[in-house]
Amino acid sequence: MSGHQKVEPDPGLALLTLYDTALPEVYGYLLARCGRRALAEDLAAETFLAAVQACRRAPCPDVTTGWLVGIARHKLVDHWRALDVEDRRLRLLEGGADDLDDPWDAELDALVARDVLARQSPQHRAALTLRYLDGLPVAEVAHLLDRTVHATEALLVRARAAFRRSYDRENSDGGSPA
Repeated sequence: MSGHQKVEPDPGLALLTLYDTALPEVYGYLLARCGRRALAEDLAAETFLAAVQACRRAPCPDVTTGWLVGIARHKLVDHWRALDVEDRRLRLLEGGADDLDDPWDAELDALVARDVLARQSPQHRAALTLRYLDGLPVAEVAHLLDRTVHATEALLVRARAAFRRSYDRENSDGGSPA
């Protein structure tokens, strides 16, 4: 052989090697944001299936835990989008949107806040999670939710107002669900 071909590492093998260390991080990321074990497990499985498919395409991205968490974020957003479609169909009968704009910065009880967040509409939950739990800028939240920046800012205003109302109601009711 006159020329040496560089042997590229198998990305599927890299994914398999990373699986044991990345799974707890991917699952933990999902569980912290959705609060339901079964859903986090399903989304983690979808994440790794999507990663395997990505590794089969050329060129395969760098197989890292960060890359897998990025896939998990997209799977969670996809899940919320699907829930939002269902929720919109139900709201057609009820109508109305929350249009309050009240900046609110306060210390929140984490357990109550998580419970309140879980009861928000899928669209509100997605926007609040991506913006405040993941710390993404509004432009990135807009991109992930397939919305304009202006529409996402308006969504965040409504989502914060709805969250605050639910949180205040939760605290004034002595902890009973809203």
